[in-house]
Amino acid sequence: MRTLRQALLAIIVFAVLLLIFFVIYAAVRNRPQDLPWTRLDLGQPIGAFTGRKLAGLTDNFAECRALLQQAGVRYTMLPTVKSGEKCGYADGLRFAPGGTQQIEFSPGRLGVSCPVAAGLAMWEWNILQPAAQKHFGARVERIEHLGSYSCRRLYGRSAGDWSEHATADAIDVAGFRLSDGTHVTVLGDWAGGGPKAAFLREVRTGACKLFSTVLSPDYNAAHRDHLHLDQAGRGEMGWRACR
Repeated sequence: MRTLRQALLAIIVFAVLLLIFFVIYAAVRNRPQDLPWTRLDLGQPIGAFTGRKLAGLTDNFAECRALLQQAGVRYTMLPTVKSGEKCGYADGLRFAPGGTQQIEFSPGRLGVSCPVAAGLAMWEWNILQPAAQKHFGARVERIEHLGSYSCRRLYGRSAGDWSEHATADAIDVAGFRLSDGTHVTVLGDWAGGGPKAAFLREVRTGACKLFSTVLSPDYNAAHRDHLHLDQAGRGEMGWRACR
């Protein structure tokens, strides 16, 4: 029993010291986004808890909309969709032109859940455009995708867990069109060398800071042609996956 108490005390002391470290670190560097209790700001650089705060928006559509508006993202809300017991969404939206989110999507008229939209906006500003400038000296103008909402289970199985696509909480990204005409695809360029492969890996790894789940061709053959990005509602402290 004494050993157990000592172990619990050690855990508590470690947690307190870690908390003090985060507070001091965030204060010295003026980075409130590195603290777990500060309000998310989509216009700020990615912080230590940004991804978890984005995931926490799954159950707070009003806050998610307010954050998009604060960041200058224009959008239109989508009607509620309900299909069966597990499929549908009530927090769907579509990016609208003229705001701070400027990348187009192909096919157009993409509808996603609000937390996915928030993650995509931050991905554009913090990850995609810097990586495109670094590797190509150009901007990403268009994201090519394989869709978001789809009432199905994982991998299209007839049984088992439901996919995040069933609630529009996921998007499958297949490729990118850049301002200099460069075309990058997951299927055609992931396994190759050079700047295209480096770009794809950089934007995949960067997405892991913003989405609950990121799956690439490194995960399995089912993802050989796309990057799966989702905001699974596991709560702000839930587990995350990056493959």
